[in-house]
Amino acid sequence: MSSINIISTEELARLIGRPDCPALIDVRTDEDFAADPRVIPGAVRRPFDTVGEWASAFVGRSAVVICQQGLKLSEGVAAWLRHAGVPAETLQGGALGWAKAGLPMVPEDRLPSRDAQGRTVWVTRSRPKIDRIACPWLIRRFVDPSAVFLFVTPSEVTGVAERFGATPFDIEGDDVFWSHRAEFCTFDVMVEEFGLTTEPLRRLAAIVRGADTARLDHAPEAPGLLAASLGLSRMYSDDLAQLEAGMALYDAFYRWCRDATDETHNWPTSKPQARRVLESAR
Repeated sequence: MSSINIISTEELARLIGRPDCPALIDVRTDEDFAADPRVIPGAVRRPFDTVGEWASAFVGRSAVVICQQGLKLSEGVAAWLRHAGVPAETLQGGALGWAKAGLPMVPEDRLPSRDAQGRTVWVTRSRPKIDRIACPWLIRRFVDPSAVFLFVTPSEVTGVAERFGATPFDIEGDDVFWSHRAEFCTFDVMVEEFGLTTEPLRRLAAIVRGADTARLDHAPEAPGLLAASLGLSRMYSDDLAQLEAGMALYDAFYRWCRDATDETHNWPTSKPQARRVLESAR
């Protein structure tokens, strides 16, 4: 009988990308990580042997602990977390099992350097519309849940990036890595570079690209995303408040891309009452 404190790769894969996803904690040894320097989307690395010092940082949410094979390291860390009051499970098969299942993993060398609190810090132009909301959503849901986003005057993005150790994105410039490339927008680039090329995210990328580049025929849903994005930009004068509202918008689009593309909705005209109303109106 399997332990109640173990989660399968299939179960975890369904949680990643959702706002209620548990904290994912990678406790592989440096040697094991060096053999495959990639992390499960959204996971943060922590040293297993100092769990007693950092466990309290995860109080208030559930966690999934990931080691190389899902054995002693993840079992021990999960037990420590539960001792600290954190509901914790271990990933069955660990990082090796996840990789063997062909599930996406984020290359460590694509992640920007982190600040003293372990967060990636990003900077872009103020008054975001589409790409500058879609990219932070992708980062927080699949790359770094604690990422910080700075929205500044367009002319000051580069200077702020240099002075505050932030990574610029979605700005013009040949030396800007995270920006448009040919016909692809920044969201496309991040999906590709972060190794997140799942079918749902590819579908969402096509919608974002159509809305962000004024090619509304690129995806039938692009005009709807454009309308909602422009509406949010009129509702919020504060960029961070708009980002928080936009997170829910992209959560909804992602779940449609993943789970609901075959679902339709129509007025149930086949019901007897509906037929009577239609006949009386003729």
